[in-house]
Amino acid sequence: MSLVIRGALLPEGKRDVRIDDGQFVAIAPSLDSCPGEEVLPAEGLALLPSFANGHTHAAMTLLRGYADDMELHSWLSTKIWPFEAHLTEEDVYWGTKLACLEMIATGTTFFVDMYWHARATVRAAVEMGLRAAVCGAFFDFGDAARAAAMRRQVEELYSQSRADPAQVRFVVGAHAIYSVSAASLQWLSDFARDRGLILHLHLSETQKEVEDCLRAHGERPVIYLDRLGVLGPHVVVAHGVWFDPRERETLARHGVGVVHNPVSNLKLASGAMDYVALRQAGVRVGLGTDGCASSNNLDMREAMKTASLLAKLVARDPCALPAAEALALATRETAALYGLEMGEIAVGRPADCILVDLDSPSMVPAHNLVSNWVYSGGQVRFTLCGGRILMRDGVVEGAAEIRAQARRCVARLCELAQCTR
Repeated sequence: MSLVIRGALLPEGKRDVRIDDGQFVAIAPSLDSCPGEEVLPAEGLALLPSFANGHTHAAMTLLRGYADDMELHSWLSTKIWPFEAHLTEEDVYWGTKLACLEMIATGTTFFVDMYWHARATVRAAVEMGLRAAVCGAFFDFGDAARAAAMRRQVEELYSQSRADPAQVRFVVGAHAIYSVSAASLQWLSDFARDRGLILHLHLSETQKEVEDCLRAHGERPVIYLDRLGVLGPHVVVAHGVWFDPRERETLARHGVGVVHNPVSNLKLASGAMDYVALRQAGVRVGLGTDGCASSNNLDMREAMKTASLLAKLVARDPCALPAAEALALATRETAALYGLEMGEIAVGRPADCILVDLDSPSMVPAHNLVSNWVYSGGQVRFTLCGGRILMRDGVVEGAAEIRAQARRCVARLCELAQCTR
């Protein structure tokens, strides 16, 4: 597909942008259109890189608002896991399509997902036109039989993924150190490393997790994983709220990536990740929303702003995580953790981008485009992934059916789970 975006505002000024074969191929003050090219008039719109959501559980859109204002571990054990026990592949498919609809509407074109029925997530992402890195949910709780079954599932999912289109990639998932045995953590890390895959897991999300690890293993979580031989540049962990200086140094030495989920961490009162300390230690950092059961939305605009404000508060420095760095964190830095080159409006880069309405009240006046976008937010009018227009002037095809099917799934699940909110 060949497309010219004409007259869009970039940080450096108004530009025409040509997209061909899924990439940006020309950016100039003025470009002539070629026969057969679609021309997208973009006067009054800003062209910005689309977001990469580095950690979520997409189909948890079905649990949005279901069990709010609870502590994490009791929330999981008494509300979330019992509800999820009734999920079918069809539920996950429609829950993920609802998630994709929300992400497209708010400017995200790549997401990383860990959840049940991973093949349903893949199917939904492909149909919606998004990029995704997908892993199953691996729990064994020290049970050898369950561990064997989970390992077979990983092997099967990996085998199935070999036929997937390039926009979707397979990631090895481990839920957390408190839900996955040491032997399985080692097996999963070796499986990923041997095949050039990413291993993704939750780590140091709560103080309780750290205290439990100290009691069980005599070491903090990062040091425990280091002793097991799990860590390496193939590992990307989510949350990382409770790292100490030695753990940060260990993560940096092994090239481990950390995905910051500020909204979820604040809502669950898990704590505040020290972004500045992680970056000063040399740790690679990305950004995510977590699932809708804990963050209530998949809006990376909110995650980006919250990350910047939280970094300033924790560091007691108003210069910490400035706007341009926050935008990079939510786009190219997160994508890079998973081996993608998206996140920049530049020739040769994947044509993943958004067009934002400059007449949105929050984008006026236009002293600084990037600062407005990060701190004020604005209305996404067009979302493009690989040059394909997924949302055109605020409209995503099939949105009404997705909402209706998601509501149908929730009604059935609530009846089965005898929901009490």
